[in-house]
Amino acid sequence: MADQSKKEKEKEKENLSKSISAPQAFLIHLISGLGLAISLWVAHNFYSINLVSHPSITLRLIWIVESAIVILIYSRFRIDPQQCSYLKAVVRGILALPVGALVNALGAIALGAPVGIQYLPKTINWSLLMSSFTVAPAASVFGSSWTYWQRIFAQTKPNEPLEYMICIPAHGAVIGGWFGAWPMPLDWERPWQEWPICVTYGAMTGYLVGMLASSGFVLANGRRQRLKED
Repeated sequence: MADQSKKEKEKEKENLSKSISAPQAFLIHLISGLGLAISLWVAHNFYSINLVSHPSITLRLIWIVESAIVILIYSRFRIDPQQCSYLKAVVRGILALPVGALVNALGAIALGAPVGIQYLPKTINWSLLMSSFTVAPAASVFGSSWTYWQRIFAQTKPNEPLEYMICIPAHGAVIGGWFGAWPMPLDWERPWQEWPICVTYGAMTGYLVGMLASSGFVLANGRRQRLKED
């Protein structure tokens, strides 16, 4: 039984490493990045709003578009296609969205995000956007497999293309949001210093940088695999 379980895990890992090529990774990241750009463009050109003038509504538009993109795309690369259908992977990504939002909201509040009824809509929509960057893709792909969650989020040790694609942008979004929060306490009295505007810009920038970096790691991993085969 132990040998059979080990073989199944090795086969699952092999399927995971072969499921994503460098061009596929680049295309997925490109679509995800375009989702952010299109959301901001639609908000500005169709609704005449932006993150500074109407942060809550703009954030809602962004997370709805981005979460739909990442859940629908990443569900195609679920690690257990024999036991989990595409629809089930999509559903678990959707269910993970509010759970991840709660974790992000509590983390932000613990780090000093303002608390109050006037901030609640902004915090909810920002947290759902952060969940789209971090938790939703992982849930769609890995489900409840603790091994992958621990390696990617607790240990930060991705070792397969799909793990790089989820881990690095997620960490980029969190780190970017943290750096984006720096101007908030300064007395510049600029509207973009309000919660969570500058944090959102920082998170989106970190997410985009993370996607670019992960594409490089996927490309390097592919070359390393080819060298091993040769």
